[in-house]
Amino acid sequence: MTFNTSFRPGIQILLLLLLASLAAHGQNRFTISGTIKDLSNGETLIGATIFVIENKASGAVTNAYGFYSITLPQGNYHIEYSYMGFERIVKQVDLRGNMALDIALPPLSKVLEEVKIVDESRSSGAKNLEMSVNKLDIKTIQKLPALMGEVDVIKSLQFLPGVSQVGEGSSGFNVRGGSVGQNLVLLDEAPVYNSSHMLGFFSVFNPDAVKDVKLYKGAIPSEFGGRVSSVLDVRLKEGNNKKTEVDGGIGFIFSRLAVQGPLIEDKASYLIAVRRSYVDALSTLLTSNNFGLNFYDVTVKTNYTLNQKNRLYLSGFLGRDNFGLSDDAKFNWGNKSATLRWNSVINSKWFSNVSAVFSNYNYNLGFNEDENNQYDWRSSITNYVLKPDFSYFTGRNSELKFGLESSYYQFNPSTTIGTTNGETVDSSQPKKYALEMAGYISHKVALSSRLELQYGLRFSYFNYLGPGTAYTYNDTIPGRKRTAIAEQHYGSGESIASYSNPEPRISTKYQLDDRTSIKASFSRTAQYVHFISNTSASNPLNIWTPTTNNIKPAVGNQYTLGYFTDLGRDANYEFSAETFYRNTSNEIDYINGAELLNNDRLEGDLLSGKGRAYGLELYLQKKKGLITGWVSYTLSRSELKVDGINKGSWYPTRFDQTHNLKVVGSYTINEKWSTTADFAYMTGTPTTYPNQRYLSQGVLIPYNTNNTRNDARLSAYHRLDLALRMEGRTVRNNGRPRKNKSYWVFSVYNVYGRRNAFSTYFSQSSDRVTALQPIQTQAHRVSIIGSMVPSASYNFKF
Repeated sequence: MTFNTSFRPGIQILLLLLLASLAAHGQNRFTISGTIKDLSNGETLIGATIFVIENKASGAVTNAYGFYSITLPQGNYHIEYSYMGFERIVKQVDLRGNMALDIALPPLSKVLEEVKIVDESRSSGAKNLEMSVNKLDIKTIQKLPALMGEVDVIKSLQFLPGVSQVGEGSSGFNVRGGSVGQNLVLLDEAPVYNSSHMLGFFSVFNPDAVKDVKLYKGAIPSEFGGRVSSVLDVRLKEGNNKKTEVDGGIGFIFSRLAVQGPLIEDKASYLIAVRRSYVDALSTLLTSNNFGLNFYDVTVKTNYTLNQKNRLYLSGFLGRDNFGLSDDAKFNWGNKSATLRWNSVINSKWFSNVSAVFSNYNYNLGFNEDENNQYDWRSSITNYVLKPDFSYFTGRNSELKFGLESSYYQFNPSTTIGTTNGETVDSSQPKKYALEMAGYISHKVALSSRLELQYGLRFSYFNYLGPGTAYTYNDTIPGRKRTAIAEQHYGSGESIASYSNPEPRISTKYQLDDRTSIKASFSRTAQYVHFISNTSASNPLNIWTPTTNNIKPAVGNQYTLGYFTDLGRDANYEFSAETFYRNTSNEIDYINGAELLNNDRLEGDLLSGKGRAYGLELYLQKKKGLITGWVSYTLSRSELKVDGINKGSWYPTRFDQTHNLKVVGSYTINEKWSTTADFAYMTGTPTTYPNQRYLSQGVLIPYNTNNTRNDARLSAYHRLDLALRMEGRTVRNNGRPRKNKSYWVFSVYNVYGRRNAFSTYFSQSSDRVTALQPIQTQAHRVSIIGSMVPSASYNFKF
């Protein structure tokens, strides 16, 4: 077992702080606790604010399940409950003992939402402790222009500071210079290993089913672990427990339908949301080719209130993409997951959540010429998780959280069966198994009216298990393929290699004045499962592999410092500036010509090195009024240093972008019409160009002799999108309001038809060459979307 002791002094300091902060509180203090919900549908509200008017230093925010707890001295108080887009409620409380107080907030009407001045300063970025965190409301996501008129969670995230993508047609997203595989993506607590549909053009998250989207870029709380870059926490709606609702939309690419309603009014509800694309059906109608590209997904959720203190949730997801060039060549990939949760309010200060999770991602590739000539390749990763979490609200402005997490992995690198001229060969690789366990504790406390602190420790343990074979590889010239020189076999359940890491986390906020604060944080994270990809952008055939005796866990340390302020007379503007630095050990890269698929000696093609990413993020948002929107700018670098690549010197990663500018603006013209525009500009991503060429049997082959990597860049990326939204009729001919609602979205993606380069490659010129003249080469720029893409979609709700 490997144990890192470099942070033992820091751990001791954290434990001392925890013990000191749990000192006994004064007598005659009582607790108000409960759940805050949406009055219209019974949905719990995440991040709702509780404010004590008589005591400005006291307050609380609801957790991911809508629960809050606040402890105060005995007395009379006015408690204010608020949430963006909802009416504020003030309750007068005579506090003489512990109280259970559930609150249902009424949503603002559309007219009120546009004209009413809503005081958001109490929950603004300058007031709360969180930093390096972005939360997107689903209403904001739905306003953004999108490809083919379909709103998308992942695409919306890319307009936030520190978030980027290699280009159209690449799966996933990159955060602060990290790779796609370094993001922990959760759907109702279930890990998602491929978050994209249609080769990256859409995400697997159905917006009709999504309730809350939260991205942690730094200052990652102790309850999350397993990735070194970021955490994307997506929570699903629970289902309307008041009445039946139907939402849907019809677009150029796919249609969607969501139904939710009560199973037992105010006690149990359900949600079913489905999507299906029809590009394959259109191509069959328009051409004679058997080209097929389609996806579908189904999202379901139900919940049941056992009693006032206990509630059960069950959610599931099933999605799949199918891509076929013909009847003889197809591949497909998909996710499926299920989450069973039990929420329990133990008492006014104790809250618990126990989750059991299943997740699977699998992908298949096949060719079928006839029954005597076939090829079938399958791979998958399966994950079982058990996670009990507890919250203890220790006193005034103080919360203690702790829990455990156990994850069991089953990796199927390759099940490969090929048949040639009737002879079948099975070249499958054995499955791999691993167990990852972690325990965490964190404490959030207000040390004074100005100073707030959250600190904690996560301790993780990983065990690579048999049955399996551990290989020992020879030493060779750095950057060259290594060869297995010895092997050792292990039985079922035997430990092949194990690792453990302490992961301390700490963040603090100092309030300079009522509108301005300075925040700082440090977080250490360890990653034990690795995303293997040496392509310019991730694709569905990239594989996941565990930490082994040859592959070490990646460990990242991130430091952040930020300035946050609310501007304007009514705090209508929010500005933040954050700097970050992250260093990572045991980053994976690859030798030139590495074979990643169906390679039982994959570890011999992998290299390990150091990574670093650093930068500045600026963010300015206008939150209220007829004109809203934001501007984000990121100046950053992302680099690797690997012995055997680029002569051992630092080189940029494929997703390094020096400048990243995003502008989003929305204008409400009137009650019927509104428009949104977004603009993106990014420095071209790094690439490697050949510097030499040679001829082989008259064919020109370019190559690179300098052992450099990513020493050139593609041209800059920029794009403008526009969207126009038209609301349907809200009043009948007789003057009564309509129960059904509808709206049209007309959008133009890539307004001025920019041909942004996804990659550039070189080939032999097709021009005829006369005698004694050298063969010429041509450079080819690949653009995934090289023209303006107009679209329209119709959306309804009843």
